[in-house]
Amino acid sequence: MTTTRWIRWVLKPALFTAALVPVAYLIWAALTGNLTANPIQELEHETGLWTLRFVCLTLAVTPLRRVTGWNSLIRFRRMLGLYAFFYGTLHLLTYVVLDQFFAFQTMLVDVTKRPYITVGFAGFVLMIPLAITSTAGMIRRLGGRRWNLLHRLIYVTAVAGVVHYWWLVKADERSPERYALAVGVLLGFRLLYLAWKSRSRLAPAPAAAGGRTPFRLDAERDASLD
Repeated sequence: MTTTRWIRWVLKPALFTAALVPVAYLIWAALTGNLTANPIQELEHETGLWTLRFVCLTLAVTPLRRVTGWNSLIRFRRMLGLYAFFYGTLHLLTYVVLDQFFAFQTMLVDVTKRPYITVGFAGFVLMIPLAITSTAGMIRRLGGRRWNLLHRLIYVTAVAGVVHYWWLVKADERSPERYALAVGVLLGFRLLYLAWKSRSRLAPAPAAAGGRTPFRLDAERDASLD
């Protein structure tokens, strides 16, 4: 079996199924009474955490691809990003339907008066255009450069998610600190890679035949952070 077929028929279905396990468990736990004493809060907490985890996994694709050289990893990024949006939607719906029961006036006050809700809601809103433009057709319509620029919003979403979690936690901050470290490393890698690539483009290559010294051009000409 070729690598492409292995990814399409084995790895991607396995990842798709594995990504549904958390929501399947939460449904089972809710139906069987196996959540905590505050089930709504537990659902909000878990769906929010899985949103942040899938955002981190999405951001991790590019560094892993750069380090390992396995460019086929890019095939999983869209799925991971859509699952981040899926769990983010569940997180929002849990708040809107189960916690507030469609009390839109109260929710509006929360969004404007409670900073952790404000930044969390902003992070979710930024995910919407990313989900809408995730298809190959939208990439063609927007063009690669504009699509890349738009999808850098995931960096803002990741930071907003960490801040939302950090401001929500009132006592033990070790968990949000770990996610902040993960997001910092993943974004820092991109900045370091961009700096290295810019420097390597300007570095003079060994002298060519005839005494010419052309500048070295990197194999990847796209200077995006990816």
